[in-house]
Amino acid sequence: MTRVYFVRHAQPQFSWADDLTRPLTEEGMQDRRIVLEFLQDKKVDVFFCSPYQRSYDTIAEAAAFFGKEIHTDARLREREKGNATSNTHDMFQKRWEDHTYHEEGGESIAMVQERNIAALKEILTANRDKTIVIGTHGTALSTILNYYDSSFGCKDFLRLIDWMPFIIELDFDGEILVGKQEHCHVAKEFLSDH
Repeated sequence: MTRVYFVRHAQPQFSWADDLTRPLTEEGMQDRRIVLEFLQDKKVDVFFCSPYQRSYDTIAEAAAFFGKEIHTDARLREREKGNATSNTHDMFQKRWEDHTYHEEGGESIAMVQERNIAALKEILTANRDKTIVIGTHGTALSTILNYYDSSFGCKDFLRLIDWMPFIIELDFDGEILVGKQEHCHVAKEFLSDH
């Protein structure tokens, strides 16, 4: 069995314009301790992550604890927003009702799902029967959960939008999902106007 702990990043500085380099807030830096505290008694073999700073920083302390390198994969990044000027609940609903909808220059739920699942399947194949940590994002993680359970939708996405960080375990037999368990989270307000 292959075990994957997906770690949604801690609270970022929402006002930071550049998505790639957006850092964690001071609270987010403190809250990432929950990741180390949860993982420290596990046998983690490998760390993967989105190249986005907030995801990397959220798992960095845990990776250092295990003496492991963090392998980044651009396919694990968050949804490209394009010319979207805001992330309102109405927009979330629109994207989840039509997985092909996207703003100009942005990505749809289906596009994010396609690249995240491609990356995940490669990771599972290369690391069979290992324990893996993947640093991720709210929408990216939600598209993965939707891939394995088509009933996962907007209300489920909105349930976890304020959880930063959030850890969920998915267990696989090969590429087949055989178990899922939510572990821990810190509730932080998602600032939907950025």
